[in-house]
Amino acid sequence: MVRGSTRPTSRDVAQAAGVSQAAVSLVLGEKWRGRVSETTAERVREAARDLGYRPNLAARNLRLGRTRTVLLVVPALTTEFFAGVYTGAARVAADHGFGVVLYPSPEGIGPARDPFASAQAALDGVIASSMAADALTAIRGDQLPLVMLDSDPAGSLGAATVNLDIIDGVRQVAAHLLDLGHRRFLHLAADVPSWTFEIRARELAGRVAARPGTSLRTAPAPISIEGALAATEAALRAPGPAPTAIVCDDDKLAAGAYKALRRLGLRVPEDVSVTGFDDLGLATAIDPELTTVRLDAERFGEQGMHALLAVLEGRAPEAGDIPVELVVRGSTAPPKAS
Repeated sequence: MVRGSTRPTSRDVAQAAGVSQAAVSLVLGEKWRGRVSETTAERVREAARDLGYRPNLAARNLRLGRTRTVLLVVPALTTEFFAGVYTGAARVAADHGFGVVLYPSPEGIGPARDPFASAQAALDGVIASSMAADALTAIRGDQLPLVMLDSDPAGSLGAATVNLDIIDGVRQVAAHLLDLGHRRFLHLAADVPSWTFEIRARELAGRVAARPGTSLRTAPAPISIEGALAATEAALRAPGPAPTAIVCDDDKLAAGAYKALRRLGLRVPEDVSVTGFDDLGLATAIDPELTTVRLDAERFGEQGMHALLAVLEGRAPEAGDIPVELVVRGSTAPPKAS
């Protein structure tokens, strides 16, 4: 079909599909089931696609949205975690007639080019990870209804924040290692300026300091296996008592720590215990399998989308952080007797 110079209307779609305008309204409003056949519905959708027709949903008095499109801004997709966040967000969005566009911020953090001629014209709202917050300014996403993930509720850019209970995850890790008898800790800290990593460092330091006779050193590292390997090797070669436990901000960092320990002739967990964070597929691919904090990425995405829908409707989003769980595997054990 040849698209005319004027914007196509529902009447054009009806004519192209050989149905009434009422049928077009039912199909594109997702109210067709039990009223028109699946074949007819598909014919209407195909005609709308061919004509480039997009319904003016606001004019039809639907409560939510103009374009019914949401942007999910995440760091570069270097782990499956943010794929899970997208899956959860897209599932809830689809249930409400929305689509989700996934936008990985270049290099994981930092400014990003606007993927649209104007984000404000093309989107109803944005869900963004605090790890990719700088991208929001470039795409003007902070001027749209915005939900922040993993962000300080007291200083968030967004109309709402959705968080995993990261503090409780760190508490569980610290309690597990302290109860095993560990007193000398190395924190392999993600070298990313993000609230979620700041609170991990703060909570771990507080938990360790509260137990007499403990020590904690910190080694910043980029979130990569090679970066973690280099940071761990440097920390273990430094003067002073060697740590008996390495607490990692991410499972990738833990994998790098494993490699460093093996290069130095040390065994996990006989010589050094290691913990991670996320419970990625990597956690059970390495040997011994990794003790780590399981984060429910899909539920995180679902709750982020529910929060944005609430913001768009003028409701208060559901309160409370998403629970996390320490999964104890073979990478942790009591320290060797000194």
